[in-house]
Amino acid sequence: MDAKDKLRLYLEQRRDLGESELMLDSMTVEEALRTLGVVARGDSKPTPREAASTQAAGDWRSALGGNEAARPILTPEHPAPAPATGLTVASDNDELFNSEIMRHGSLSTIANAVEKCTRCPLYKTASRGVPGEGAENARLVCVGEAPGASEDETGRPFIGAAGQLLTKILAAVNLTREEVFITNVVKHRPPGNRNPMPNEIEACSPYLIRQLELIQPKVIVAFGTFAAQTLLNTKTPIGKLRGEVHRYHGIPLVVTYHPAALLRNPSWKRPTWEDVQLARRILDSPANA
Repeated sequence: MDAKDKLRLYLEQRRDLGESELMLDSMTVEEALRTLGVVARGDSKPTPREAASTQAAGDWRSALGGNEAARPILTPEHPAPAPATGLTVASDNDELFNSEIMRHGSLSTIANAVEKCTRCPLYKTASRGVPGEGAENARLVCVGEAPGASEDETGRPFIGAAGQLLTKILAAVNLTREEVFITNVVKHRPPGNRNPMPNEIEACSPYLIRQLELIQPKVIVAFGTFAAQTLLNTKTPIGKLRGEVHRYHGIPLVVTYHPAALLRNPSWKRPTWEDVQLARRILDSPANA
């Protein structure tokens, strides 16, 4: 692949994530030069990100260079800098929906309702509903876009290669899948994995809201552009939504890249590591002790 093809691929990937502006401050000079096909004479040593992309297995933090030794030691005298305050959607006492869904008393009854749901046309083409899974008292909730083919077949969210990477991402901040709750904005698979339509999102939103009301998590992590922009009701690119603490119905919300996107572009693992660290700091804050 020549320099033009590499640059085209890079720009297409950024565009697919909804970004309209190009920022290169997250790339080193060497990485930028390598993207353009410019390599110093006799230089065959891969960059850290290239090495990470070829690592087939192993500790996710190590692959990112996120090992403990490389991280600054935080103390009461030198705490982590406070993240910027982001967008707010509704408040913690808004009664947004007045429907039968909002009267469900448990996650299991919501799951049963999702299996029988006919509120939008997606049930006609999907094999089954995918309500979500995890701890009823989860302190962290992971929200993706919609079920894919494997999820549609099994009824479980975030499985396959992307799901395995999500498990590693959670483990990097000392969380297991069993400790969190994992779900999607939309509970049935859209045909051909297309983006859900506005009417489909509107039909499914009460399920997610009620799940969050029952779980009462301390933080939400929105994985991917679609989930982030849908929950925050914005068209802002994911690159600008990252690094801030937003609020969704009173719950702190952190935005990061979707695990499936990381499989296509390993260089996004580093910012994802930073995002999950932010979510972990929220969990560990005195307010959530």
